[in-house]
Amino acid sequence: MNHYSFGSSGSPKPFLAYPRGADFFYLESGTTRRVRKPKNSPFLPIKKLKSFGTRIQYYSKLHPLLVFVISLSLGLTIIIILSLYESHYRMMSSYQKPDVSSNNYPFPKLQNLVMVAGHSVYTSSSCGKVDKEDSWFLESYQKNPGQAATFVRHIQEGVDIAAKDDAALLMFSGGETRKDAGPRSEAQSYWSVAESEGWFGKEENVRWRTLTEEHARDSFENLLFSVCRFRELTGTYPYNITVVSYDFKEERFAHLHRSALGFPESRFFYLGTPASSTSKEAALKGEALVRVQFQGDPYGCQGSLYRKKLNRDPFHRSIPYPNGCPEIEGLFRYCGAAPYPGSLPWASKTS
Repeated sequence: MNHYSFGSSGSPKPFLAYPRGADFFYLESGTTRRVRKPKNSPFLPIKKLKSFGTRIQYYSKLHPLLVFVISLSLGLTIIIILSLYESHYRMMSSYQKPDVSSNNYPFPKLQNLVMVAGHSVYTSSSCGKVDKEDSWFLESYQKNPGQAATFVRHIQEGVDIAAKDDAALLMFSGGETRKDAGPRSEAQSYWSVAESEGWFGKEENVRWRTLTEEHARDSFENLLFSVCRFRELTGTYPYNITVVSYDFKEERFAHLHRSALGFPESRFFYLGTPASSTSKEAALKGEALVRVQFQGDPYGCQGSLYRKKLNRDPFHRSIPYPNGCPEIEGLFRYCGAAPYPGSLPWASKTS
């Protein structure tokens, strides 16, 4: 037996079972050669696809019924997904914002806005008792004799003003503000009362150009939302604005709210009617407090005014504005004690 001493000169080197590093022996020649790393071929995906196709053919021959059922299920799944996607796309398309650039407006010739601010919801099933307190949903501070008659007078005053101006659009404004009254808006209540009263003898002249704004939750929104609604219906903003409400609210509307909107004083008019004699004193005290609040928060977007607004939205109605009046979108988004600093479409008109 031959003995070999490893490591001595002239002695044969041992056989390596695994290559050291990247070198290994070619057994036939005794030479070494570096292993080449496989390169990523651009045809590799194609080869994999062919291999996958070959497997499918193999399984098709082996289990034809099973492959058919799987293929059918896959096809039906794709059809269902595409069908659901198409239905979703159509539904979303139907909810696209209105094209405010269109000239197809229902009242393009009307130029002036007459806005009647709502104060309550009419709940009677009989329209013959519009001036009775039990026909309206009243808050505790409103439960005074003669209160309902003041609502009816506001409606009639609005009709009379619009009847004298063929270019006026009459707007009843007020949302679904009372939970216990159900999903009925103040604006629709006023329109229904006017309808039941035959529009006070002016139906043919006024009814066709009397609309509702059914989202406002306070007096500032009565004005702002009605201006936006006017734009939706006519394609322009009102040249003149006339507000109908109680006489003790004139300072609030004609000065605080008008100034917050930056609307010219020379084109803003106010018609106030008195409160019922039994509620006048309490109404004046309450109005003084609200004026102070709006002086510090003219846009009603924070503090007690904002909380009051939220409480007057018991059904969480989504407000559509300012979709219909994009020119004043910044005004809708603004919240601050200082006047809105942006440009407004009526500011450029002759005041």
